[in-house]
Amino acid sequence: MESSPHRTAHRFPATTGPVLRPGEPGYDEEVSGFQTAWTHRPSLVVGAADAEDVRLAVAYAAGRGLPVAVQATGHGLSVAAEGGVLVGTRRMTGVSVDPGTRTARVAAGARWGAVVRAAAPHGLAPLNGSSPTVGAVGYTLGGGIGLLARRFGYAADHVRALEVVTADGRPRRTVPGDELFGALLGTGGNFGVVTAMEIELFPVPAIYGGQLVFGAPAAERALEVWRRWTADVPETLTSSVALLRHPDVPAVPAPLRGRYAASFRIVHSGPAEEGERLVAPLRAAGERLVDDLREMPYAACDSVHRDPSFPQPYTATNALLRELPPEALGAVLDTVGPGSPVPCVTDVRHLGGALRGPGPAGNAVGHREAEYAVRAVAFPGPPPGGTGHGLQEVRDRLDLLREVLAPWTAGHSLAFLYGDGERADEAQTRAGHDAGAYERLAALKAVHDPHNLFRLNRNIRPSGSGR
Repeated sequence: MESSPHRTAHRFPATTGPVLRPGEPGYDEEVSGFQTAWTHRPSLVVGAADAEDVRLAVAYAAGRGLPVAVQATGHGLSVAAEGGVLVGTRRMTGVSVDPGTRTARVAAGARWGAVVRAAAPHGLAPLNGSSPTVGAVGYTLGGGIGLLARRFGYAADHVRALEVVTADGRPRRTVPGDELFGALLGTGGNFGVVTAMEIELFPVPAIYGGQLVFGAPAAERALEVWRRWTADVPETLTSSVALLRHPDVPAVPAPLRGRYAASFRIVHSGPAEEGERLVAPLRAAGERLVDDLREMPYAACDSVHRDPSFPQPYTATNALLRELPPEALGAVLDTVGPGSPVPCVTDVRHLGGALRGPGPAGNAVGHREAEYAVRAVAFPGPPPGGTGHGLQEVRDRLDLLREVLAPWTAGHSLAFLYGDGERADEAQTRAGHDAGAYERLAALKAVHDPHNLFRLNRNIRPSGSGR
């Protein structure tokens, strides 16, 4: 048992993991996460080692009317806690696979890399995202648009069961058909602290994928080819394009250093020879700086996007588009492209396919009519006069992107809004759900969390509540 010298002063029940207050040794490390622009500063942090620790933390908070935040890895931190109780789940890393039922049980703090590694020996794959260091549970509760999304749909649509501690401090197991089960999926941490989930796995032992990278001036031509190409590709192919100026540092491959480039990320869950045929039009778009498309075991899928593994300060916005005409693509380039006064990492994802299908009854993942997602990530730094760009300048640029894309926008994804919780108001949360869904969810919140204990997030307020 990890002990705290101040446990008696906390009046907190005995836990397996640490219980810490500001200023105590280990507090800063416990609240840290991948997102460094904003950091939780709770009055109490519980480093949960198991579901019982989570239960004790929630019961403690509920008994004192304190809000609860949850963090596994901190990649998708939305609203930073100031006071209240933070439940850290990073010690809860268990993953077990049942190859007979093609399922996995994943604990609250497990990262996708661990799930992929556990499933791979059985020729199975989860519906993970691009980064192996992202927490699997938080990702899935946000919806989950992954590497195999167009073939199998949202990760949230393939959950078999959720183990959760609700606002009354009770542990529950909830399954499809339960109103709480549907409300948990697509709303982040609004209805409780999920301590484990049971998910479906899929027979995908290998993929054909990698990147095609074009520098200027071929990048703009390749984008138009990709835009037209996505109209006809099969659901077995999921793709996206990242637009960014690479830093001129030794860690960046030599062909990319200091260059603005369009990196097309390809995942095809079919035969390699079919993948080669499908990508031929993209390859013909122009000279490529990088072309590493190949057949690979699914266990190597993190090499497709090559997401950074080190903590960073960032914020982001996004728009889910019904269509991507040339005018919309041009608006993206004009606003957050190579000429933007605020450097951004922008990606455009091809949706559609199985993502269009209706989710299980009550599932809160919305805007399924969207055919593309545009996300821009920016890095706020010191204000003008120093190095970097001030937060307001970053906000203005990201707001402008949303404005110019409005004619084609169906809504936005709450899962792709990182940091800047000062702007996490009810209107923003409503726009992340289908029309009428917020009211339904608010009514359920009044039943399952009437005092809005779980409000340090893109919050759904209980019906009839002023909080």
